[in-house]
Order: sequence, then C-alpha cells, then structure tokens
Amino acid sequence: MKTKLFSLLIVLLALSLSVSVFAAPFDPETFVYVGGAGGPQTLDPASSYDTASGEVIHQIYDNLFEYVDGELDNIGPMLATEVPTVANGLMSEDGRTIRVPIRQGVKFHSGATLTAEDVRYSFLRGMLADPAGGPMWMFFEPLLGVQTMRSVIEMAGGSGDFAAIDEVDPTILRKAYDLVAATIEVDGNDIVFHLVEPYPPFINILAKGGSWSAIICKDWMVANGDWDGNPDTWAKWYDLAIEDMTLYDHANGTGPFKLETWDKSGAQVLFSRFDEYWQGPASLKSVVIKNIPELATRQLMLRVGDADAIYVGQEDLPQVRSMPDVTVIDGLPQVTNTVLFYSFTIPVEGNEDLVGSGKLDGNGIPSDFFADVNVRKAFNYSFDYEAFLQEVALGAGVTPVGPIPQSLPYVNTEQEYYSNNPAKAAEYFKKAFDGELWEKGFEVGIVYNTGNNTRKTALEILEYNVESINPKFKVNVIGLEWATVLDKLRSASLPVFVMGWVMDFPDTHNFAVPFMHSTGTFAGYCGQGLIDLAKVEFDGLVEAGIKATDPVEREKIYFELQKRYVDLAVGMPFMEATTHRVMRDWVKGFIYSPAYSAQYDYYTIFKEQK
Repeated sequence: MKTKLFSLLIVLLALSLSVSVFAAPFDPETFVYVGGAGGPQTLDPASSYDTASGEVIHQIYDNLFEYVDGELDNIGPMLATEVPTVANGLMSEDGRTIRVPIRQGVKFHSGATLTAEDVRYSFLRGMLADPAGGPMWMFFEPLLGVQTMRSVIEMAGGSGDFAAIDEVDPTILRKAYDLVAATIEVDGNDIVFHLVEPYPPFINILAKGGSWSAIICKDWMVANGDWDGNPDTWAKWYDLAIEDMTLYDHANGTGPFKLETWDKSGAQVLFSRFDEYWQGPASLKSVVIKNIPELATRQLMLRVGDADAIYVGQEDLPQVRSMPDVTVIDGLPQVTNTVLFYSFTIPVEGNEDLVGSGKLDGNGIPSDFFADVNVRKAFNYSFDYEAFLQEVALGAGVTPVGPIPQSLPYVNTEQEYYSNNPAKAAEYFKKAFDGELWEKGFEVGIVYNTGNNTRKTALEILEYNVESINPKFKVNVIGLEWATVLDKLRSASLPVFVMGWVMDFPDTHNFAVPFMHSTGTFAGYCGQGLIDLAKVEFDGLVEAGIKATDPVEREKIYFELQKRYVDLAVGMPFMEATTHRVMRDWVKGFIYSPAYSAQYDYYTIFKEQK
C-alpha cells in the first residue's frame, strides 16, 4: 500500500513541476486531464451543484441507474438490478410508488458492503442537510411537493422563516424528520420511494451523471462524524458551510476510482483504481485532473504527451486542429445554456471593487441598480449575439430565445428575443432611474472565472457596446478564480456574472426551477430582489408545469414562463452551445453523454499507441 501511494505521489509531484519540452514516455496506465476554468467546490454529493465538483464525484461514486452508452433515452440499472416500470411491477399504476431492488455484493472503497440502508441514508441525509443553493430540491419536489427543508418544517407546523435551525421547536423538527423519512423505506433488499405526485423524470434524477444521487456508506459516514441516523439529531448537520460537511474533501464510494488527493493549492485531484470494483477494475491505474488557466501551457502539455486531454475553448479550437497526433471531437450535443445574470440586491459594504461608491453618482452603482427593469433591458440590447455566435463560438450552437434550451420540448422558438440594438439600449438607459442614470452615468465590475476566455470575450463585447452608448458609462471586466466566484455567488455579491447551466435531467422543468423559481439556484445568487419577483411572477407557474400531465397544458405554461422571463429581462441567455473534446489519438473508449458533468468517464477510457 505504501509503495502504491508513493508512486502516486511521485506522479503528482512530477505534474506540479515545469512542463517538459521533451516528449514524455508513454504511460498506458495513467491519464492526465488538464482543464482551465477552476477546480471543484466540494466533493459532497449533497452540496455539489457545479460541473467541476460533479467531474470528481462521477469517478468515485455510483448511482442506482445509468445512461447506457451515454444515451439519454436508454436508462439501465447500475446499483439497482432493474429499472422500475409499471410493466415489471416495480412502479405502481399511478406512478407514485417506485420499488428499486439493490445489487448485492458491491463493495465500498472502505471495504464495507453496500446495503439498502446505505441507499436510504444517502437520500435522507442529503435532504435533511439541504445545503443552501444545492441540488436537494430534486428530491423534495417529487417526494414531498416542496423545494426545501424549510418548507417541510412549515408542513410540520413550524415557521420556515428562521435564522438558525436551533430556533425551531424540537417537536416540530421531529415531525419534519418523520415527513421526510416516510418518503423512503427499506423493504428487505429493496428501496421503496413514495412520491406525492407522479413525476416522470424521477428515474433520470437517480441516474449516473447526477452527483446528488451518488450512493454513500452510512457506517463510514457515522464513523467520520456525520449524522448517525437518529431522528432527533439531524438538525445538527442542517445547512452547514460546505467546508464543514463530512464529504467536503473526503470520499468513500463504490465507483471505479478512489480519491487519493485533492490538492487545493495545486489545483489538482489524484485518483487511484479501485481493484474490487463490482464491474471489474478499470484499464487505467491512476488519473490526474489538473487546472491550468494558461492555454499555451495546456497546449504544450498535450503536444509533448504530459497531458492526455486538455480543455480548449471553442474560439481556440483552430490552434489545436493541426497538432500532430491530436484528436478533436466536436459538435457534441448538449442540453445547456450560457447566461449573463444580474443581481437584484447587491451588497455594497466590502464589495467596492465591483460596485464602487455604492451610489448612482457616476462612480459606482447602488444596491438596487439591476432591480430596475430598464437597466436590464438596456444591457440585453447592448450585446451582439450574432457576432458572439459566429466569431467567438465559431457557429458551434444557437442563440437562445429564453432560459430553456430549444432542444427541449415546450419552448416557443418564435418568442421575440433581444438583439444588438444600440438605439433600443439607449432608450431604456434613458428611462432607468427616471433619467438620472443617463445624466450621471455609472461604473460597475462584471465578472468571469479566469481561464474561461469565451466568457471573458463575451463580457468584453458587452463592455465595449455599453460604453459606446454613453461616455459616462464605465464597465470593468474582472477575472476571478473560480473558488472566489463561488464564494461571492453564495452572498449574491456579483452585480453581473456569466454562468452555464447543464441539465440535471432532460426535462423543461429542470431549467424552469433554477432560472425562475424563488428557491432556485440563481434566485439565491441574484439577491432578495429576484426572490421577491419570482414569488409573484414565476413560482405558481413553475409548480404547475411539472404537475401538468396534458402536453398541451404544459406547453401553455412553459410558453408563458418563457415570455415573462424575456419581458422582465431577468437575465440574458446568449448561447446554447455544442461541446467538444481535445485528446491525444492514443485515447480510446471515450463515451459522451449530455448528462455527465465529467469531461471523461475514466472507467471506459484506455490508452493505446498506434
């Protein structure tokens, strides 16, 4: 064991040193992927809701189901032994009771054997923890008809408006626990889910690619200080800071790779093969995921063989297409969009680098700057969507018509949308703040995550166009490390930011909730002003959309949601992109799935020279 760990650390050390200008010796058992936009936020499935975290979790854990060969329309069993259907008797006629038989003999990395109780614990623990802005809404909604644990506490007779969980009466907390616990039961070797209403995408939510439904080991969690399963103690672990959660930087799954090291300062994660993996050991013995912002360094590593695959932005693909012994796979379909978001309630104190004076005086912006719909519309009319699509994204995608990708059903592709229109932008800027904005001007910092040059270029387009409208307008494009971006998002401190959203499950509802519901991910990132707006304009429709069983009714609801989002200029969706991969030609076994956060599923990958 010591020899194995020592050899892995040697790999890690070598990768932290300067990149060699000489060709590296071919190593068929080690895979190195070098990204550019930032590392994971957490390794805890209950709080992971970013692709970098999902990339790591994907390799370590398994789910109940999987997308066979990555295909979204072909779900097969994984840690389950069958996919529930009405036909095989594992799903009730009304779709509200779903029985899942659990595979026997599966080992965790710790050596423990998977049980049905581990599966139940995985989901109960996640819902009871319910980290703010996390993915647990995907279980609350189908199982209890609400979005958060706060709402469950209200169902139990308490108030959801508490500052700290210890303010809540213990009797209410116990009732809330009982409501959650009743939704999932163990019956022999089966797990039985009890849904409040039929929920067609529920099986998709449990499939590989969804880090939130990764299966963890109860006994190991308890031994490492997590919730012990006691109905009266769960609140101790409710909504902890991500760094305080047990699985923040530790892991114990049933997947094909074990976590060896997450080197945060060195921006790299090291995995080793789990030789007792239930589907048989992987071909690769070790995997390294690094993050290096400089494209030139990534390209050199790929050229000399220090990297097997690298991240390359769409606009930089021409630089690698002519590289010898390099394969570019492009045009890969995604269910995704990229959006410019506005914070409706921006903190001023301690945020002066982005909001300046905090006043509408030409030297900054006030807290409610983007709460004025005229400001948001003016920004939306200032962006050159067509130039970005053709000159930056090189035509790899389409311009959106709202927050829901056009590849999904119930999207009005004829919806009138924004275009680059300086006259319209000036018109709305003049209306903003009753004309005061136009007279005084403003200065604002808009943020992208360093290493993502595509987003940087998008913001530079916006910067140039806005500043061209009025010389009193000043926009500063600022690059921040991904970890810093995430910290500021949690406090809704970014006035303007760009983020992409990759589907959790292939349903229109999966974009309606995060983009438009008051408890959705982006409402939390965009401040109380958007939360308040969403409660009035969107919540009722979003909740009706998933309950509607008539396709005509669903279409009507989602068309209306789309129209309201666009009319209110809640954000600025500007790209629905395809994606690509860049790798050495010795990389074999690559399987792509739009459902995966992971760039590569290393279990299927092997290396073979010509």
